[in-house]
Amino acid sequence: MNAKEFAAAAGLGEVIGAIAEASAEIATKIRLAGLSDIYGAAGAVNVQGEAQQKLDVFANDVMIAKLGAVAECAAIVSEEDDEPVVFDHPGAKFVAIFDPLDGSSNIDVNVNVGTIVSIQAVKGDATATALQPGTAQVAALYVVYGPSTVMVVALAEKEGVAFFTLDDKGEFVLTAEGVKMPEQGPYYSTNEANAASWPAVYREYVATLVKGELGGKAYGARYIGSLVADFHRTILKGGVFLYPPTEKAPKGKLRLLYEANPLALIAEKADGAAVNGRTRILEVVAEQVHERTPLIVGSKREVEALQQMVLKAGK
Repeated sequence: MNAKEFAAAAGLGEVIGAIAEASAEIATKIRLAGLSDIYGAAGAVNVQGEAQQKLDVFANDVMIAKLGAVAECAAIVSEEDDEPVVFDHPGAKFVAIFDPLDGSSNIDVNVNVGTIVSIQAVKGDATATALQPGTAQVAALYVVYGPSTVMVVALAEKEGVAFFTLDDKGEFVLTAEGVKMPEQGPYYSTNEANAASWPAVYREYVATLVKGELGGKAYGARYIGSLVADFHRTILKGGVFLYPPTEKAPKGKLRLLYEANPLALIAEKADGAAVNGRTRILEVVAEQVHERTPLIVGSKREVEALQQMVLKAGK
């Protein structure tokens, strides 16, 4: 079974099939990056105020082209574009909201990167559809480009998540289904260089992990600095990834609609959890397309312990 066939029962087959095709092209470009002029900055800045990498632009263009050819895709919302891109597809049922190449600044040093996608059923125009809470997602997925290229898919109507591995023919083949995250894990993942500017409760929380005060065993630190790669390890091994608010980014750094929401749906379908500190991520209502959020995601025990500490501290 491939990714398109897996999603067909939910009416999403064509959309997810197009994302799979785009991801296969992106994987090839990444794999051959050193042999073509695709490393480095593209010379432009996206709506986030971030320097675009050449691969950002390539990945975005491929995603738009593939999804624009699908009759069921009404529009796309991308990290790289100021406004939604609307297609002339009357009666289309879905809007794809995505970060086409998460972690692209790591490309030049050959670190894993990824693609993250949220899919919403059309409700009003593209912006109104995108601004629905994460609970309204019909599907979410990410692709991690690593030693093997793996697509991880969660459907709202199914428990567990499915893993698809890109084969030599350029097709994502089902390699695991009904995947669940361990209830508790051995690792925490965060950029501790920012710890001095976190609210104190987050420093206290990490200290409890390091001291072994949550479950009686000291946690190890694992941080790649590429969200998809860090989350992929967390879903397989358990533990927690956290990007708390900081003095520089008091509302968080990660994007709610196309980073936090899809990963939160995947985490919950895998028996994990995701919060912004106080609130379940999937219940947060965005006011704008490129809204940012703190993100704590991973195994239930770790996420719930952090949430309880934050609520108790009143932060």
